[in-house]
Amino acid sequence: MTGLGGPIEEELAALARRYGLDDLSRRHLVALLEGLSGDPRAPTTVRPPQAALEAHIADSLVALELAEVGRAARIADLGSGAGFPGLVLASALPNARVWLVESQARKCSFIASLAARAGLANARVVCARAEQWEAGEGQQDLVVSRALAPQPVVLEYAAPLLGEGGHLVEWRGARSAQEERQSAVAADLLGLALVEVRHVNPFAGARERHLHVFRKVAATPAGFPRRAGLARKRPLGG
Repeated sequence: MTGLGGPIEEELAALARRYGLDDLSRRHLVALLEGLSGDPRAPTTVRPPQAALEAHIADSLVALELAEVGRAARIADLGSGAGFPGLVLASALPNARVWLVESQARKCSFIASLAARAGLANARVVCARAEQWEAGEGQQDLVVSRALAPQPVVLEYAAPLLGEGGHLVEWRGARSAQEERQSAVAADLLGLALVEVRHVNPFAGARERHLHVFRKVAATPAGFPRRAGLARKRPLGG
């Protein structure tokens, strides 16, 4: 029994049934919620357990609706922030190796402590900019990103990290036709192709939640990623 309260325990149990999670995964998720609520260093304003259960846990788990996520063995979470969705995916996919890529040292420190608290031996923090993580290039089955940057920018960060046939899954809100047109141009330049944009409902009352899925269909040309900061300053397709 935890101190999270009955309703939260019930919602966690419902999520576990929805996504086929075992008791160990549930215990990991409990530890993540307790760590968020109990640590004032947490780099997120969504810390109370009930709110965090929806905004961080349920919103991360919804990616398991995609077969590409469930079968990934090597996963990189770009701009991980407080550790989401990466720590939740590490909880749900114990056979996967998950790298949480974050450039700010204080966030890296928090993610590492939260992963240790939850006992997530398959999660590792990479304290670096995505463009500068050379060791990860061409190695990932799956790259995930949530609320990081405009989509063409995320595509440029992700493409060099993916092995051919790998996938990028990006969390977004309401769809933007203009941004999606720019992303189509960027994807073509980077060796990516859009697979689908899936509307999802991670929790009751969720609105305008979409998972954008891209596949690595060709080698990313030499010169990508461009030097640090350039993807944001001069987005592809703009």
